[in-house]
Amino acid sequence: MKLVLDDNRRRGRRSRRLGRFFLLLVVLLLLGLGGWFFRYAVAPVAPDSVDERIVQIPPGATLPAIQRILAAEGLGGDGVRFRLLARLTRLERRLRAGEYQLSGSFSPLGILRELASGRIVQRPVTIPEGANLKEVASILANGGWLAREEFLSLAGDSGYIRDELRINADSLEGYLFPDTYYLTRGQKAGEIISRMVGRLRSVLAELGIGDEGRVAHGLTLHELLTMASIVEKETAAPAERPLIARVFLNRLQMGMRLQTDPTVIYGLPMFDGNLTRKDLRTATPYNTYVINGLPPGPIGNPGRASIEAVLYPASAPYLYFVSKNDSTHHFSSTLAEHNRAVQQYQKRSHR
Repeated sequence: MKLVLDDNRRRGRRSRRLGRFFLLLVVLLLLGLGGWFFRYAVAPVAPDSVDERIVQIPPGATLPAIQRILAAEGLGGDGVRFRLLARLTRLERRLRAGEYQLSGSFSPLGILRELASGRIVQRPVTIPEGANLKEVASILANGGWLAREEFLSLAGDSGYIRDELRINADSLEGYLFPDTYYLTRGQKAGEIISRMVGRLRSVLAELGIGDEGRVAHGLTLHELLTMASIVEKETAAPAERPLIARVFLNRLQMGMRLQTDPTVIYGLPMFDGNLTRKDLRTATPYNTYVINGLPPGPIGNPGRASIEAVLYPASAPYLYFVSKNDSTHHFSSTLAEHNRAVQQYQKRSHR
């Protein structure tokens, strides 16, 4: 009996030793796998290729699609380990679309964290002062930011303009503030438009201008922007803007027609760069040689300086101006003086 018990004890001890041995093997194996996986997670994906590159992740891209994009850029991303790492770190569902600046010095974990961080590459896009809606749309479309027609459609959607943007206008002409904007790939037309309109509102607020009622010189905000857009188109000389604004304000107050070429050009369906006498006689809502007062809306998007020029015009009796052919103008208070200036500068330009 004692021999049987001793034998059972020996077998039990051997089993326990064997169990501990296999447990140790499993622990060592797991530690080895853990170390191997950890080294994968934190090691650079391509230490010999550390040049930074822009990688674009399209909206709605799945993890396998993102892996393929990274692999095509030489940034790893392929294989089960990357997928497992994304799931273990719970970053899989936080990966965001956009452009990212990555390099081979990034580890797989670093790439996942970057794609989940939202640190999307922002690129500058400059909208010049005086650019009209079609020109703004072309700038954005040529940069690959959006479809031109999509932008124009939304910028001319009176329901969207009035309901979403709270602007009492049928078009956003004049309401897209010219500035340098930092955009990210994948932004919608509505997001870009909202930023431009928001920038205008910020500038107007700095100038003490609200959205309602008469804001200056008996003008509504819409009329102020219309006048500013004309000033923007009439001169490239900053010092002349308040003088140009004064001429048009004086004309409005006296009931004179504005007779400004840029409004005529804006109203023409096709303009080849040569403004003719026939164009000046053609009746359109924007032909200020034919209509009284301001045209129905802005003819471009004015910058801050032109808006300020209308708010704070020069103090002068001028009613006329003519180009001196050097990017500046001669200003006159009477028609006789204006006619003499026209003759003087027209003759000089034809010599």
